[in-house]
Amino acid sequence: MDSYEIERYLNIRSAYGTSFGPDGDRLSFLMNTTGTAQLWTLEEAQSWPEQRTFYDEQVSFASWSPERPELIFGMDEGGNERAQLFKLDAETGRIENLTTKPDAKHRWGGWSHDGERFAFASNRRDESVFDLYVQDRTETGDAAELVYEGDGWLSLSGWSPDDSRLLVSQAYSNFDQDLYVLNLDDEDSTLEHLTPHEGDVRYQSASWAPDGEGIYLSTDEGSADTLYLAYLDLETGDLETVTDGDGWNVGGIALDDETGRFVFSRNVEGYTELTVGEFDADDPTAFETFPEPDLPGGISGGVSFDPDAECFALSTTGDAVNTNVFVVDLETGETEQWTSAPTAGIPRETFDESELVHVESFDGLEVPGFFTLPDSYADGNHEGENVPVIVDIHGGPESQRRPSFSSVKQYFTDRGYAYFEPNVRGSAGYGADYAALDDVEKRMDSVADIEACVEWLQDHPAVDPDRIVAKGGSYGGFMVLAALTEYPDLWAAGIDIVGIANFVTFLENTGDWRRELREAEYGSLAEDREFLEKISPTNNIEQIEAPLFVLHGENDPRVPVGEAEQIVEKAKAQGVPVRKLIFDDEGHGFSKLENRIEAYSAIAAFLDEHV
Repeated sequence: MDSYEIERYLNIRSAYGTSFGPDGDRLSFLMNTTGTAQLWTLEEAQSWPEQRTFYDEQVSFASWSPERPELIFGMDEGGNERAQLFKLDAETGRIENLTTKPDAKHRWGGWSHDGERFAFASNRRDESVFDLYVQDRTETGDAAELVYEGDGWLSLSGWSPDDSRLLVSQAYSNFDQDLYVLNLDDEDSTLEHLTPHEGDVRYQSASWAPDGEGIYLSTDEGSADTLYLAYLDLETGDLETVTDGDGWNVGGIALDDETGRFVFSRNVEGYTELTVGEFDADDPTAFETFPEPDLPGGISGGVSFDPDAECFALSTTGDAVNTNVFVVDLETGETEQWTSAPTAGIPRETFDESELVHVESFDGLEVPGFFTLPDSYADGNHEGENVPVIVDIHGGPESQRRPSFSSVKQYFTDRGYAYFEPNVRGSAGYGADYAALDDVEKRMDSVADIEACVEWLQDHPAVDPDRIVAKGGSYGGFMVLAALTEYPDLWAAGIDIVGIANFVTFLENTGDWRRELREAEYGSLAEDREFLEKISPTNNIEQIEAPLFVLHGENDPRVPVGEAEQIVEKAKAQGVPVRKLIFDDEGHGFSKLENRIEAYSAIAAFLDEHV
């Protein structure tokens, strides 16, 4: 069978980010039919959806009012991440900008239950910190009321059932947070600290209990290595375990705060296991469960309940399953697919699935990863020459590669490449201890994990050991550059997408609101500058041998484009074959279809030349 071009693969659509309307008779969702994610609505399963937004920029989220046919959605400009909030009247189609502060970020905090107000966090006052605001649905711009001045990274987790309080989270790092309650009825909007603690403790995915007297959350408080589901009594401050994850993280809980019905997930080796149930009205730690829905793909999330909590919508995906929205009957577990995001005419049966493998690293640590072989080597068929491999390294670093659908991966496996996606030490999903194994002075141990993975690949009977490619974005871009400079003999080529080239210049120039959080992971400029300079790829560039392709967005607020400029300049000075591609209308990644086509067509041509 002939291979399909990259344009076809990048035109495979995804439907996700669903929200139930106030009457439960329609859903909103995001879908990238136009090339960037826009807002759509749907009145029944498999009916023809209606497109509601028509922008060149991607819509980041949408949330229905609980009482009216209107939605609030978010959108930035050119990938600058300074999202504004917009209101769409679903009856007239009229859209208005509610925030009108283009130099500030706005992070959604939810509708009040009466649908009259909404809350958000923003760095309008000071770019480096987030304050909390409440705004009337009918007002715009300066009408927002500043209800609390923050001093760090504040987020909102929703309104109390009586709309008198807001649940607030403050993050110090990805593995250390605090929870607060902001009392809006007090004249000074007092903030009550719920989670005083010492050391790093995660308090995440917090939701109000139906009676407003407690909070459900995921935490590793105590001696736990992984996240468990807990109930925090607001009067006593007692934290009780609802259920542990049996060695795996309990992820986000979606909770209907009128009925106590819920959905929470466990992340088991990257796959989603859902628990659906209802809390006991008399005992907040007791619950009954309903049948687990049978969903395709193995990865699910983004739950939205209908108004009566009789069913819920979510999106699901997998290696060979592009993302779509399903609706689940809560009590029976019966599922119905609502959206049919097309696959650009590419037969679904041609998509390749990955295998979960474990690689022993230099110190005996087991590093998990997902390995995908092209069709020519499927089912034990080893005919033909050995295949090249793309080692695709995730960003974060506190992230996790999971077996979700990737049109880029499917394109390259269709072209005869194998694909390897490691979760090196420092990745999320395997406990706090695993995630801390790459902190600061241990940073290069994670790069050594990549070496171990390549050695494993070189021993694989299907792999050509001389045609192994490093590819990664953001922090994964640093991992590519570090792997090329630390282990130059292993690589046929490197692909660095919006990557960090020098930790010092990155930390000096990243968005003010991000610096403190990133220093908690990488090390601080004040105390660790010498070490950060030592491990930065720009300062080890004399070791690089493999051809390098560097891609970046001009408007990137996270990893400034100067990181790309300096690594390209230094690599060229070493005589390394290097190519650079900068998009002037993109930020931290490529959201526009025409840019993605250009980027991955260029990557494919680069690999054709060098691999």
